Amino acid sequence: MGSNERGENIEFENEHLEEKNGEVPDDMKRIPPWEKQITIRGIFAGLFIGMIYSVVMMKLNLTTGLVPNLNVSAALLAFVLIRTWTKVLEKSNFTTTPFTRQENTVIQTCAVACYGLSYGGGFASYLLGLNKKTYEQAGVDTEGNSPTSHKEPGLDWMIGFLFVVSFVGLLALVPLRKIMIIDYKLPYPSGTATAVLINGFHTTKGDKMAKKQVRGFAKFFSFSFIWSFFQWFYSGGDQCGFVNFPTFGLKAWKQTFFFDFSMTYVGAGMICSHLVNASLLLGAVISWGLMWPLIDQKKGEWFPQDIKESSMKSLNGYKVFISIALILGDGLYNFLKTLLFTFRSMRTAFNKKNQISDNKNQSLADDRRNEVFKRESIPLWVSCAGYILFSIVSIIGIPIMFPQLKWYYVLVVYIFAPSLSFCNAYGTGLTDMNMSYNYGKVALFVLAALAGKDNGVVAGLIGCGLVKSMVSISSDLMHDMKTGHLTLTSPRSMLLSQAIGTAIGCVVAPLTFFLFYKAFDVGNPNGSYKAPYALIYRNMAILGVEGFSSLPRHCLQLCYGFFAFAVVANLSRDVAPARVGKLVPLPMAMAVPFLVGASFAIDMCIGSLIVYVWSRMDGKKAGLMVPAVASGLICGDGLWILPSCILALAKINPPICMNFLPGKSS
Repeated sequence: MGSNERGENIEFENEHLEEKNGEVPDDMKRIPPWEKQITIRGIFAGLFIGMIYSVVMMKLNLTTGLVPNLNVSAALLAFVLIRTWTKVLEKSNFTTTPFTRQENTVIQTCAVACYGLSYGGGFASYLLGLNKKTYEQAGVDTEGNSPTSHKEPGLDWMIGFLFVVSFVGLLALVPLRKIMIIDYKLPYPSGTATAVLINGFHTTKGDKMAKKQVRGFAKFFSFSFIWSFFQWFYSGGDQCGFVNFPTFGLKAWKQTFFFDFSMTYVGAGMICSHLVNASLLLGAVISWGLMWPLIDQKKGEWFPQDIKESSMKSLNGYKVFISIALILGDGLYNFLKTLLFTFRSMRTAFNKKNQISDNKNQSLADDRRNEVFKRESIPLWVSCAGYILFSIVSIIGIPIMFPQLKWYYVLVVYIFAPSLSFCNAYGTGLTDMNMSYNYGKVALFVLAALAGKDNGVVAGLIGCGLVKSMVSISSDLMHDMKTGHLTLTSPRSMLLSQAIGTAIGCVVAPLTFFLFYKAFDVGNPNGSYKAPYALIYRNMAILGVEGFSSLPRHCLQLCYGFFAFAVVANLSRDVAPARVGKLVPLPMAMAVPFLVGASFAIDMCIGSLIVYVWSRMDGKKAGLMVPAVASGLICGDGLWILPSCILALAKINPPICMNFLPGKSS
């Protein structure tokens, strides 16, 4: 759940920002000018981290679409890289520029902007939903699935598309940064957590803590990389290797219940909450343990006996559309809830605006942060002129790339987008739930219906991408502005580093995608890289074009039931007492294994179990080391993908196929 979409309201004690007596620490008094906060070494470090995490994000995105928040991990890795570099130079008797919390923040911002496009760029959802394989999986005989509604991935148009749509969102909310960060004091929990970590690193106590985290990261990074390398030797064929180890027996394996030894998902499970992981497992049990075996017995009655497994009229249709029902029910409820919460909070803030701006109880550190944040201003004309310029480029460029989406649709999107961005950024600041994909889904249905049967699918998918990119990037920038505010980093350096990271990501993300696309069978429902959201988004667009006529028998009734379940589950979480509400599963998390399978949910539950046992044994050490260990597991496994892709492209196959068959007595 990218950007902590299902994050809960967490209070962070900012113990490193100010001393107990309320005075400003010495290193907060000497702040380098904004031009010196962005360094050459920082840009290279941001590029390196962005490239590694782009591979990790792309793997997560193309396998399950479930992505944990890695902002804190990026800040940790930035600290590791620069501290290692400066110590190497110092031992070689070279003079180095001191490494400051501002430079640490800038590197983290640049890296997050870079790898964020691997997740948010639509490579596993609305863009991949355009390719021919997804078009065929959605059913070539489906009326709304027009034969002209597919476009094969291309490095040229994908890079161009990202450059056209990604920069508009950077400038939409820049004029409102003071209102949202200083006046309304929006918490932005993920941004605050990252700032606390960075400020903690740049203290004497924090430096010792960072050394322990670095050692833990390096140890588990090495273990994860070597383990992935070892596994590769036994994966020389279909359904071979440890990734198909029948942990609970062959019958359970056929229903995807097995531990596949993926350190990426064990690490992701350590970062995600226990509730997310338990919800995933519950969704897997309901779908692959109960529903799909029962519905499969209705073959010949509910759907044709001899139909292809990939057809939307077969069991696959139930998997896709019930997943969509859960996603839409959860998304609609949280969308309306966040809007209501946002408008109520805005109304309260407007009524108390005089009290907000004149708070006499602020500490000296607060005054210092506000002073720096307001002093390094960004001229209003720069953001307005930039927004208009990039919008014009998009209005001209998008219809050239996709003639199905008319220029006046793009114009309307960019007229309404700033207000949508503000609502999402405000809601994210309050709840830490990024609702950008739900704004995109609304645009998908509206544009698909308006464009008609021939053009609706493409217009809906690309329109979804426009709105989602705009709204998400604006919200991410406010998150980073909050981090910058708390670390005394200039808004100018933050905006410029975000722009640099975005520009790098516009090239790195498509290149990373094509590394997977050329080396592996991306989009194969029976393969490792299923890319489930590509099919889900295409079918959403088809629903927008032709309604419910594409659903198989009794599927609509099941969809109604799961849509209602998603709404009731969310309502129960909000209305029931806290001790009961925290046990209610998350429908969005439950929806993922309905289509993907159960194995990754088992991986993540093992990660959750490790954290639980570790916390019971030594809670203080676990709180310190879990982010570093999880990041090491994710990055080590993710880095092995690069050499494995190169080997696959060079036609060098693993030498051994480790497979499992029933015994003679069976």
